[in-house]
Amino acid sequence: MPPKPVRIYVEQRQRHAILWLAGVRHIDLTQHCLRTFGQPDRPRIDLDRRGQTLHLPTDNPPLAWYLCALPHPWNWHKNAHLAFEHVPGYHWEGDALVPGLHVSIQEARPITGWGEHNIPAEAPLRSSTRYRTCRNWQFAWWLRHNRNAPDAPPMPPDPPQGNPDQLSLI
Repeated sequence: MPPKPVRIYVEQRQRHAILWLAGVRHIDLTQHCLRTFGQPDRPRIDLDRRGQTLHLPTDNPPLAWYLCALPHPWNWHKNAHLAFEHVPGYHWEGDALVPGLHVSIQEARPITGWGEHNIPAEAPLRSSTRYRTCRNWQFAWWLRHNRNAPDAPPMPPDPPQGNPDQLSLI
């Protein structure tokens, strides 16, 4: 019998400007925010729905799943974050770091104990407030130290402006 999928129920108890979920397979410590996770798995999550359930595959699981929600109006102290990993038979329910985003996960458990203390003192970007306070970047350092997260492959180049492959009729 195949393993049960990870099930996550997300309930927005306040308005958010940004809401995403990423399956983290590798990291890019030269980036912050979502780009810290290179090219992650990105299941669709609907910002406009108050509550929703997602089923995440357990075959070829990522190193971790990471949920991020930024409130509207933006306030760093109210940013919601939850890192979790597939663990058969486990269930957890609570707020994603701060009140406002309530989460229930089945077949998974939260990853705790990560934060600014995971960033090495000698990390070149540690002195940048933009990086040091980015919880995604903090978690990426935890993944590097605790799960031996590999470096992300290079990002594909941005597409050229316009569409050079499209014909124009004049």
